[in-house]
Amino acid sequence: MTTATTIEAGGGAAPGAGTPHGEAPGTVVIDSVTKHYGDATAVDRLSLTIQPGEFISLLGPSGCGKTTTLRMIAGFEHPDAGDIRVSGRSVLGVPPYRRDVNTVFQAYALFPHMSVAENVAYGLQQKRTPKSEIRQRVVDALDLAQMRGFADRKPTQLSGGQQQRVALARALVNRPSVLLLDEPLGALDRQLREEMQLELKLLQSRLGITFVFVTHDQGEALSMSDRIAIMRSGRIEQLADADTVYARPASAYVAAFVGQQNFFRGTVVEGGAAVDSVHALVRGGAAELAVGEQGQAAVRPEFVEIAADAPDAAASGTSNTARGRLIGVSHLGETMQYLVQLGDDQSLIARRPSPEAPQLAVGDAVVCSWRAESVLLFPSDDAASAGGYVAPPTA
Repeated sequence: MTTATTIEAGGGAAPGAGTPHGEAPGTVVIDSVTKHYGDATAVDRLSLTIQPGEFISLLGPSGCGKTTTLRMIAGFEHPDAGDIRVSGRSVLGVPPYRRDVNTVFQAYALFPHMSVAENVAYGLQQKRTPKSEIRQRVVDALDLAQMRGFADRKPTQLSGGQQQRVALARALVNRPSVLLLDEPLGALDRQLREEMQLELKLLQSRLGITFVFVTHDQGEALSMSDRIAIMRSGRIEQLADADTVYARPASAYVAAFVGQQNFFRGTVVEGGAAVDSVHALVRGGAAELAVGEQGQAAVRPEFVEIAADAPDAAASGTSNTARGRLIGVSHLGETMQYLVQLGDDQSLIARRPSPEAPQLAVGDAVVCSWRAESVLLFPSDDAASAGGYVAPPTA
């Protein structure tokens, strides 16, 4: 995204100026926040500090508390305990329109009878902003969203991606220090969603505004975020950058949610876990499990080799092998995916780059193998569907 327009966020206050906690504009602090709905706990003593200009994603399945957390920052829900500060000031009891935030929802909620420019200007008009200032700020916001040429159109004359840009412009025109995005790309098709992911990240980098992005799509979170907060039952299971949550997940729950995993149960032995169901020795992982304990090993499909014959372990560097029968082959574009039945209750996914993928047919006897360093080890009672491959939830 290229434009000559800039929008200053939060009125340009000096970092920490006039704030009781000395926190810079754009800082969001969630301090031991709890939210109940009747007997259900949606958010459970959640604490999180979001830095100015950071792009952070709240990632998790439906019911994990991510949207409730966002709505409490926005002011649409109120915590039962704890505090929320935006730009150094507590927002408890402050109505949404008086907070230094704006929200973009999955349902863009544009006024169908108003033009694009009128939709963007609406919030400023409600604040009785001078007309000359409204005109310039609307132009600036539409330039940022690459929608200036559509200013006179009605929302019904726009595509889904264009409507999403208008919703962004309407939020940015208020010059918030924090922009909250509640699954804003969920209504778009895959190609447009991927394009908008790039544009959102470029826009956030250009403006330097704090973005808090809620999604259940781990691909979105991995591609855009500076940090990802993976949520589970109203708490943060892991908070880290994309590389860390993918390569070094803190738990089997995170490992299963971010990408796909093959899970195997076994008894921990010296240096690893013996997986009885496939008669393979799985080594590696950082879990501090004692010898004799039950554990579960995880290996990602892209780390699994598959062939008609067993590889030379010394030459390939693999120390784990499992024999099975191929029960499914899928072409995923850049990769080929193989589903292998290893036993009565054990299956495994392997993925190979298409140019290197072996020519195998359903029904073939195959051998799967993987390196020791590709394996993670977790306690057996950690939350993951051990005993087979696990796909990330989609809702």
